[in-house]
Amino acid sequence: MAIRLNRLQPPRLNHEKQLPPLFSAARTRISFRINAALTSSNAQQLIQSGAVRPILPKDATTAMNSEGFVLLDIRPEWEREKAHVKGSLHVPLFVKDLDNSPITLLKKWLHFGYIGLWTGQNFTMINPEFLKQVEAAVPDKETKLLVACGEGLRSMMAASKLYTGGYKKLGWLAGGFNRAGDDDFPAVEGPEKLQYATIGGFSYYLLQLLILLKVVGKSN
Repeated sequence: MAIRLNRLQPPRLNHEKQLPPLFSAARTRISFRINAALTSSNAQQLIQSGAVRPILPKDATTAMNSEGFVLLDIRPEWEREKAHVKGSLHVPLFVKDLDNSPITLLKKWLHFGYIGLWTGQNFTMINPEFLKQVEAAVPDKETKLLVACGEGLRSMMAASKLYTGGYKKLGWLAGGFNRAGDDDFPAVEGPEKLQYATIGGFSYYLLQLLILLKVVGKSN
């Protein structure tokens, strides 16, 4: 695995120090994307091998109450504000990308036009302090952590990073909070249902319309 990582890293340039900031930032982001893809692949291997245990939302409360798992919510702040499980830990794997270089601004504009307007999702980057923040919140690496996000994909990446960082007793919320039923997590805080917290933008209003039509249909 180490050999593959080295091969996939961007080649070093002899005049790297003379690169304009624009190109230097772009190359850094390419490296981030490559590392993210590798992390996701490694996470799948960990789950398939049993090193990371998949836990369905309907079984999560039992895992926490009977087996001692601590729920780690790795969603960004704007999703957690809509709905979260009471008492869960929160360390975001992704944070807002505050870079305002020309290339990033162009990406943000494209993101808004194709994704942000529909889903309400912000343009993000991997939280470079993720592991350090988890270590500060959970210093004992023998702690059983149930890693969760909205759909289950980001939490796979988080689980891989945590496993590499020394946390070996990990659970993964299979399917994420989106697959949770109304009674799977009895203590939920926030204005929205837990399974809808990932939805934003225009799709959020479409969802509200569908819910209203469903209620009206039942009343008739």
